[in-house]
Amino acid sequence: QVQLVESGGGLVQAGGSLRLSCAASGRTFGSYSMGWFRQAPGKEREFVATISWSGDDTYYADSVKGRFTISRDNAKNTVYLQMNSLKPEDTAVYYCAAGAFLAGSGLHEYDYWGQGTQVTVSS
Repeated sequence: QVQLVESGGGLVQAGGSLRLSCAASGRTFGSYSMGWFRQAPGKEREFVATISWSGDDTYYADSVKGRFTISRDNAKNTVYLQMNSLKPEDTAVYYCAAGAFLAGSGLHEYDYWGQGTQVTVSS
Protein backbone atom coordinates (compact mmCIF):
# COMPACT_ATOMS: atom_id res chain seq x y z
CA GLN A 1 0.00 0.00 0.00
CA VAL A 2 1.21 3.47 -0.93
CA GLN A 3 -0.39 6.77 0.03
CA LEU A 4 0.28 9.81 -2.14
CA VAL A 5 -0.36 13.48 -1.40
CA GLU A 6 0.19 16.21 -3.99
CA SER A 7 0.87 19.84 -3.18
CA GLY A 8 2.15 22.99 -4.82
CA GLY A 9 -0.67 23.75 -7.21
CA GLY A 10 -2.02 27.24 -7.65
CA LEU A 11 -2.61 30.14 -10.00
CA VAL A 12 0.18 31.37 -12.24
CA GLN A 13 0.42 33.63 -15.29
CA ALA A 14 1.35 32.28 -18.70
CA GLY A 15 5.11 32.00 -19.02
CA GLY A 16 5.52 31.50 -15.30
CA SER A 17 6.72 28.52 -13.28
CA LEU A 18 5.32 26.21 -10.64
CA ARG A 19 6.74 23.27 -8.70
CA LEU A 20 4.51 20.38 -7.67
CA SER A 21 5.39 17.91 -4.95
CA CYS A 22 4.13 14.40 -4.26
CA ALA A 23 4.86 12.86 -0.87
CA ALA A 24 4.70 9.07 -0.65
CA SER A 25 4.10 7.09 2.52
CA GLY A 26 2.94 3.67 3.68
CA ARG A 27 4.27 0.21 3.04
CA THR A 28 6.05 -0.44 -0.20
CA PHE A 29 7.21 -3.66 -1.79
CA GLY A 30 10.22 -3.41 -4.00
CA SER A 31 10.79 -0.35 -6.14
CA TYR A 32 8.12 1.84 -7.74
CA SER A 33 8.00 4.15 -10.69
CA MET A 34 6.30 7.49 -10.08
CA GLY A 35 4.22 9.33 -12.63
CA TRP A 36 2.41 12.61 -13.12
CA PHE A 37 -0.90 12.82 -14.98
CA ARG A 38 -3.30 15.69 -15.53
CA GLN A 39 -6.98 16.10 -16.29
CA ALA A 40 -8.85 19.18 -17.46
CA PRO A 41 -12.64 19.50 -17.04
CA GLY A 42 -14.43 17.35 -19.60
CA LYS A 43 -11.17 15.86 -20.82
CA GLU A 44 -9.52 12.48 -20.42
CA ARG A 45 -6.71 12.06 -17.96
CA GLU A 46 -3.42 12.30 -19.82
CA PHE A 47 0.14 11.29 -19.12
CA VAL A 48 2.67 13.99 -18.26
CA ALA A 49 5.89 12.39 -16.99
CA THR A 50 7.33 9.39 -15.18
CA ILE A 51 10.51 8.57 -13.28
CA SER A 52 11.89 5.30 -11.94
CA TRP A 53 12.27 5.14 -8.16
CA SER A 54 15.44 3.08 -8.24
CA GLY A 55 17.12 4.83 -11.15
CA ASP A 56 17.34 7.99 -13.20
CA ASP A 57 15.12 7.02 -16.13
CA THR A 58 12.59 9.67 -17.12
CA TYR A 59 9.95 9.93 -19.83
CA TYR A 60 7.83 12.92 -20.88
CA ALA A 61 4.77 13.58 -22.96
CA ASP A 62 5.56 15.54 -26.12
CA SER A 63 3.33 18.38 -24.96
CA VAL A 64 5.55 19.14 -21.95
CA LYS A 65 8.97 18.03 -23.18
CA GLY A 66 11.55 20.76 -22.69
CA ARG A 67 9.31 22.67 -20.27
CA PHE A 68 8.65 20.24 -17.43
CA THR A 69 11.17 18.30 -15.36
CA ILE A 70 10.39 15.34 -13.10
CA SER A 71 12.77 14.59 -10.24
CA ARG A 72 12.92 12.69 -6.97
CA ASP A 73 14.33 12.91 -3.47
CA ASN A 74 14.46 9.41 -2.03
CA ALA A 75 15.46 10.65 1.43
CA LYS A 76 12.16 12.55 1.57
CA ASN A 77 10.11 9.95 -0.33
CA THR A 78 9.02 12.75 -2.61
CA VAL A 79 8.73 13.25 -6.35
CA TYR A 80 8.58 16.69 -7.96
CA LEU A 81 7.35 18.22 -11.16
CA GLN A 82 9.03 21.48 -12.09
CA MET A 83 6.86 23.29 -14.63
CA ASN A 84 8.33 26.17 -16.61
CA SER A 85 7.02 28.30 -19.48
CA LEU A 86 3.48 27.44 -18.47
CA LYS A 87 0.67 27.83 -20.99
CA PRO A 88 -3.09 28.18 -20.46
CA GLU A 89 -3.51 24.70 -21.95
CA ASP A 90 -1.53 23.33 -19.00
CA THR A 91 -4.49 24.18 -16.76
CA ALA A 92 -5.70 20.95 -15.14
CA VAL A 93 -5.82 18.91 -11.98
CA TYR A 94 -2.45 17.22 -11.65
CA TYR A 95 -2.27 13.73 -10.16
CA CYS A 96 0.66 11.80 -8.77
CA ALA A 97 0.68 8.02 -9.22
CA ALA A 98 2.81 5.07 -8.11
CA GLY A 99 3.26 2.03 -10.30
CA ALA A 100 5.47 -0.90 -11.10
CA PHE A 101 9.23 -0.73 -11.33
CA LEU A 102 9.13 0.16 -15.03
CA ALA A 103 5.72 1.81 -15.31
CA GLY A 104 5.32 4.08 -18.32
CA SER A 105 2.61 6.29 -19.77
CA GLY A 106 -0.43 4.05 -19.37
CA LEU A 107 -3.03 4.72 -16.68
CA HIS A 108 -3.37 0.99 -16.06
CA GLU A 109 0.30 0.74 -15.14
CA TYR A 110 -0.26 2.66 -11.89
CA ASP A 111 -1.83 1.21 -8.77
CA TYR A 112 -1.98 4.17 -6.40
CA TRP A 113 -3.16 7.72 -6.98
CA GLY A 114 -3.14 10.97 -5.06
CA GLN A 115 -6.11 13.30 -4.68
CA GLY A 116 -4.81 15.81 -7.20
CA THR A 117 -3.77 19.44 -7.06
CA GLN A 118 -5.21 22.23 -9.20
CA VAL A 119 -2.95 24.16 -11.56
CA THR A 120 -4.45 27.19 -13.28
CA VAL A 121 -2.53 29.18 -15.88
CA SER A 122 -3.99 32.55 -16.82
CA SER A 123 -3.38 34.35 -20.10
